[in-house]
Amino acid sequence: MSNAAEETPQTNASVPGGRRRHRRTPSSGSPGARRALVLALAVPMASAALAAPSAFAASGDGTAVTAADPSGVVGADDQQMAANLDTRVLDQRLGADVSGVVLDADSDSTLWDHNGATALMPASNVKLATSTAALSVLGPHHRFTTKVVYGDGTLTLVGGGDRTLTSADLTELARTAVAGLKSAGLTSVKVAVDDSLFPTPTLADGWNDGYYPDTVAPVRALVVDGRGVQDTALDAGQTFAKLLAADGVSVTGDVVRRTADHTDVPVARHRSAPLSDVVRVMLKTSDNNIAETLLRMTALGAGRPATFEGGTEVVREVLRHYGVSLDHFELHDGSGLSRTDRIPAATLAQVLELLTEPRHAHTLGAILDGLPVAGEAGSTLGPEWGRFDDPHSQCAVGKVQAKTGTLTGAVALSGLTRTDDGEWRVFSFIENGSTAAPNDIKDAMDGLAATVNGCWA
Repeated sequence: MSNAAEETPQTNASVPGGRRRHRRTPSSGSPGARRALVLALAVPMASAALAAPSAFAASGDGTAVTAADPSGVVGADDQQMAANLDTRVLDQRLGADVSGVVLDADSDSTLWDHNGATALMPASNVKLATSTAALSVLGPHHRFTTKVVYGDGTLTLVGGGDRTLTSADLTELARTAVAGLKSAGLTSVKVAVDDSLFPTPTLADGWNDGYYPDTVAPVRALVVDGRGVQDTALDAGQTFAKLLAADGVSVTGDVVRRTADHTDVPVARHRSAPLSDVVRVMLKTSDNNIAETLLRMTALGAGRPATFEGGTEVVREVLRHYGVSLDHFELHDGSGLSRTDRIPAATLAQVLELLTEPRHAHTLGAILDGLPVAGEAGSTLGPEWGRFDDPHSQCAVGKVQAKTGTLTGAVALSGLTRTDDGEWRVFSFIENGSTAAPNDIKDAMDGLAATVNGCWA
């Protein structure tokens, strides 16, 4: 995703220090725990029940920091990795406004830090926070339901926030609806759509009109085949009407909007794949539309309005619930398209560190599964995007899992890798404002990830 407008973001220069306090984050692997989380989210934001200390102590000197593990000894490999990063983060392709953090998830220590608390524009790395909130509030097995109801001579297609609905799914809904109509002796019907689950679509703070409808479509509760059109709900309704007609039921009049009545008779329904599958798809391909829909469904799941504001408020509270630092954290959407989003690399690393804890595997495992793998075709780290094909980073193909982020003036890469000993290394790198060619910036970023892996020693 890209935005032609150039902007140099404001940054905050405070820097986290080496040793981190161990975070005692709550387990959320069971439905009961998720219910408790949703109840907690209903408490005012200032509630101490959601407060958690920052996992990073401030050093404030603006320099890179290498931390000892709990035994007080830094391994030779980690020392070499940190020394290499000190040099490679100064690569001119990355520009002057770059931040990074590397964590040892097993010892709960910071192995390397370069301006890690500086809040930069994270681009699509925002999707890591959106996914964490969605899975925590709704649960990995949650499914989104699209319904067809009948009342007053009208079939109404009711959107339920399923951004993965396909023409094949709509065909099955139409087939079931036609069977019901014919059994009732009806051969003619009006068609309406109900996308009232979400408020009227708006632009997020930091978006521009040029995003619609290609980069992201107006966020509605009803869409088919992910089509990028201005009115996805009417588009889906018109497709549905054609399917009805092809199956022998005539449709009278134009497709219109209508809010389904509680007295309408259920005719058909389609349930999406589990949320865990939806999250995997969204992360592999960095799908902006799925991310924005999940933000709204997460807000509804926590009892908040299905708006940018409602969704981002829940994201903040979920991260706070896990003990993730929200210092200098500013969020305005679910996809990372907003040029006013600001997240420190330290915060993104903490979000990813949750994935290394077995107690969170049930709830958050889909994020780890969905992270693109270096060199994985069909993902945003695939060869078709020119990723991990540089002589220095090719060694990390298949060894690094990471979320990409790309806007004009912002490139990010945050992920995980394992050492030869099987220990987790979590990293986040963000640059803003580099004037180098985008592919050159990405090559430099991939090199940093290969450095963390240790294959580029």
